[in-house]
Amino acid sequence: MNLHEYQGKELLKKYGVAIQEGVVVDNVDNVESAFKQLQEQTGTEFAVVKAQIHAGGRGKGGGVKLAKNLDEVKEHAGNILGMMLKTPQTPGGLEGPGKLVRKVLIAEDAYAPDFDACKEFYVSILMDRERKCNVIIYSTEGGMDIEAVAEQTPHLVHKEYVDPALGLLPFQTRKVAFNLGLSGKAFKEMTKFIAKLYTAFVGSDASLFEINPCLKTGDDRIIAVDSKVSLDDNALFRHKDLAEWRDTDEEDPIEVEAQSYGLNFVKLDGNVGCMVNGAGLAMATMDVIKLSGGDPANFLDVGGTADASRVEQAFRIILKDPNVKAILINIFGGIVRCDRVANGVVDAYKNMGDAISVPIIVRLQGTNADIAKEIIDNSGLEVRSAILLQEAADLVKEVLEN
Repeated sequence: MNLHEYQGKELLKKYGVAIQEGVVVDNVDNVESAFKQLQEQTGTEFAVVKAQIHAGGRGKGGGVKLAKNLDEVKEHAGNILGMMLKTPQTPGGLEGPGKLVRKVLIAEDAYAPDFDACKEFYVSILMDRERKCNVIIYSTEGGMDIEAVAEQTPHLVHKEYVDPALGLLPFQTRKVAFNLGLSGKAFKEMTKFIAKLYTAFVGSDASLFEINPCLKTGDDRIIAVDSKVSLDDNALFRHKDLAEWRDTDEEDPIEVEAQSYGLNFVKLDGNVGCMVNGAGLAMATMDVIKLSGGDPANFLDVGGTADASRVEQAFRIILKDPNVKAILINIFGGIVRCDRVANGVVDAYKNMGDAISVPIIVRLQGTNADIAKEIIDNSGLEVRSAILLQEAADLVKEVLEN
């Protein structure tokens, strides 16, 4: 689950991480009071108006503006609220429709009073699955696309691996500060910042923290000027307060609808819809589709209950994608019998009628697979059945070529 910048900063602040303070608003009428509240809280003269969407590169798209007085704060907030912001990370990139900005963050000017003495760094924490540990990635080149830095100047990107069993050790925080070229007060502040940031990462069951830029101010404080936070969905049952921060407006509406039905669904860019039970089988099915000459249009795991209602809901979700040219249903009958799934497919097909306009291949394997094949073959519907995975792949290839 992704968080907005203002939510990420609120989470960091709970763990004692120093942040750029700000007040979030969703209405132009509240901008003046928000700016005055910010001034009373921080004493800032200027403010930065930041669009709150789940995408990076907001500044390049005109979603981050510096305001030198109240009138400019109102002007920028009025222009940004309600705009369709396009960045390299919004759907379709700069050529896509963009994302609607529903909230802006009125933030303090963290670079005052000595802009020239400030220094931007990049700091992130994520999981390294290959090494089975957490890793802190950091660089002196903050405020830039880390991918470009890694490609053009890889020696400027450092990594510090943290054993989850041992936790972050003091020498590691000092190593980070040293590699960033800090000394004196700034050195000590960075060690504290990294230690608290790591505590927040572990404590919130996050999968990603990205602070870009992480700022050394003119008076040698270290603060998070931006925050990109992703939380592990599987751990949200431990963080009911954080789960309430979910913003479904920022998510794919089809994926949100699928979740409401209890379906695990991720939209992709291919032409063959998938309906599978089990994540591992779903991955194998996507490979089969690729080998047959197609491209998977989605990842959809219906789970262990593939009755008529659930199959019908899955059909409707898949068919919302106009790029789908065929649907492959691949079910292993372990927990659920294949004949029950077959009856579910037939019932769902009949209920939807003309709504299904693409070929359907059903591959059922496991308990009562032979009975299930007979049910499909004798249904009189335009559904083609298979038992072997290779058969299903050949049928997918055939329908795509036709």
